[in-house]
Amino acid sequence: MSESLPTNDIIAILVVGSSLAILGYFGWKTLITSNLYQQGVKLYQAKDYQGAEAAFRKVIAINSTNDVVRLLLGDILNQKGQIEEAKELFCEVISRSPKNADAYLRLANVLMQQEKPAEARTNLQQAKELFQKQRNPQKAQQLEQILQEISKL
Repeated sequence: MSESLPTNDIIAILVVGSSLAILGYFGWKTLITSNLYQQGVKLYQAKDYQGAEAAFRKVIAINSTNDVVRLLLGDILNQKGQIEEAKELFCEVISRSPKNADAYLRLANVLMQQEKPAEARTNLQQAKELFQKQRNPQKAQQLEQILQEISKL
């Protein structure tokens, strides 16, 4: 006598199978992203900016919400003299994550390179306030000193 599986069992098998497939996909995606990120960091440290840029762009293509990689890519572009592109990336990070003090710092650096000290001061002030709120008084104090030096210019 052959009994068929009840409908509930079939649905449960399909749900578990689908969940395992999705979990496998995200695990694979995370592994690839992590490897590319590590490769990009190593290339960046070795000052291979072309290679690091390619690796970080691949990470962003896989995971478009990774702000750390966007900041590193912005640093690379700034090193390569692509200041406007770097500025756009830093602005994107700020718009996506307005409490990211590092993005304000990097943007201020670019603005100083573009000889826009007033805008740079505004971003440094924002970074300083964020570092204070994030209980990082050392960085806040360093920024206060930089702000004082800029005011003398």
